[in-house]
Amino acid sequence: MVEATAATWRLVAAQLAPVIGARGFEVLFGRALHMTSTTFPWLVVSADHGGSESPLPRLERCLARQDPATAAKASYTLLLKFTELLMTLIGESLTARLLAPVWAGPSLSSTQESAL
Repeated sequence: MVEATAATWRLVAAQLAPVIGARGFEVLFGRALHMTSTTFPWLVVSADHGGSESPLPRLERCLARQDPATAAKASYTLLLKFTELLMTLIGESLTARLLAPVWAGPSLSSTQESAL
């Protein structure tokens, strides 16, 4: 579950970097994480004071400490909150186009390739 979450967020970051930049993604992600932590207080991830670590590895460690069902629910809620924030920033239409691959999930061909 944690690896699937990480893969999803890597895809989100890759889709958005050309539009809002890596730093823009991190700021938006941090805000969504903060807002989601009101429902899932254990999601409060300590800041990387002056370090260069991406927020994603910290999220992965935080999710790994939870049972899979709770981690999945928190991850999904975080993605929804992030999407809502992104829509306020760039609009619903552009958000839908940029995140379509994320919401679509893996294609049948990529699933078959990974099974080989």
